[in-house]
Amino acid sequence: MRLQDMPAPDVAHGTDIIEALRRWEDRVLVLARGLHAAPELAFEEHRSADAICTLLESGGLTVERGIADLPTAFRAAAGTGDLVIALCVEYDALPGIGHACGHNLIAGASVGAALALAEVADRLGITVQAIGTPAEEHGGGKSLMLERGAFEGVHAAMMAHPVQEGLSANPAGTSAQAVGRYRATFRGKAAHAAAAPHAAVNAADAAVIAQVAVGLLRQQIPDDHRIGLFVREAGHVTNIIPDTAIVEFECRAFTMPEYDTLVTRVTRCFEGAALASGTDLELEETEPVYEPLIQDETLAAHWTTAMGGFGHDTAPSRGVSGGSTDMGNISQVIPSLHPWMSIPGASVPIHTREFAAVADTPGAYEAMFEAAAALALTAAAVAADPEDRRRLLASSRPSDPSPEESTS
Repeated sequence: MRLQDMPAPDVAHGTDIIEALRRWEDRVLVLARGLHAAPELAFEEHRSADAICTLLESGGLTVERGIADLPTAFRAAAGTGDLVIALCVEYDALPGIGHACGHNLIAGASVGAALALAEVADRLGITVQAIGTPAEEHGGGKSLMLERGAFEGVHAAMMAHPVQEGLSANPAGTSAQAVGRYRATFRGKAAHAAAAPHAAVNAADAAVIAQVAVGLLRQQIPDDHRIGLFVREAGHVTNIIPDTAIVEFECRAFTMPEYDTLVTRVTRCFEGAALASGTDLELEETEPVYEPLIQDETLAAHWTTAMGGFGHDTAPSRGVSGGSTDMGNISQVIPSLHPWMSIPGASVPIHTREFAAVADTPGAYEAMFEAAAALALTAAAVAADPEDRRRLLASSRPSDPSPEESTS
């Protein structure tokens, strides 16, 4: 639905929010299109972060750049209310395929919502924050920022994620899997493959054994568990038996106990491969663990009402869904919302070149502005409801005086 066609919402200051979003529409659209045209990878999103901060500053928000010791992270704030509501902004892309997860749309929706809420923040009694969270695809930016105090004092955190057409706008009961990523390095002994193969300890053999073991393990794990891996290195030429092989892998499950069990079982596959091949094994965690996502029921209900007003299907969803996000880490400690914005006509899954193309279409940007409006209306609804407001205020994380909360 186009912004000019949106009905007047039955929410405190709802009409003012929609009108404000209409005034910012052209500039937010330029931002989202610009992000899509110039994708940047995790922790390298310098142009993207700067463009977002510049737009937020033009809307009167006070911007802190480089928070949590991350050069491409930021916090923009407006309002002086005691209820602090954060819009999480994502803007990193995927290697080789750009914004195939639609982070340009996530950024546009959160920035649009923040700009609209900034104009009514004091009337709603809120402080609105747009928190720039780099490295969602790989690197766990939100996890690092949470540990370093960037979300201290936030009472609710929200964002919306683009998906293909057909998913319900109702996020209640949906989740995302915990995921952890690891590197296994096998070290053996190199030798000439023809003259002295008997003198070698073949690290590539260890990588093969590990892959077979993991493949067999997949038969005995629950249907909603996932294991992914690829061989990063296993030799360079045919006439040298390799002394080093590197396999990167990840594990996913919907609860932390299940995740921990899965990691243990997969680790044993690599340990067995090292034992069988005679190699030494080094295992290391390459990224922070992404925890399961918890959708706050109250925020989900207000979002669903807003999306229903825009004509979307709000039937109960099918429940948990696959994929992972570092928003899960935030949701474990702060009431959070991470719903879906369906792109009209999109029939391809995320993380594909085809979805990257879809994320830069008129239908995608219409979905982005609907999500921006629904996020802002959700914030207004909880701020205006006395019981919702009391519950969120009671959820505040205690202040952490740790020196780790720093800016650069």
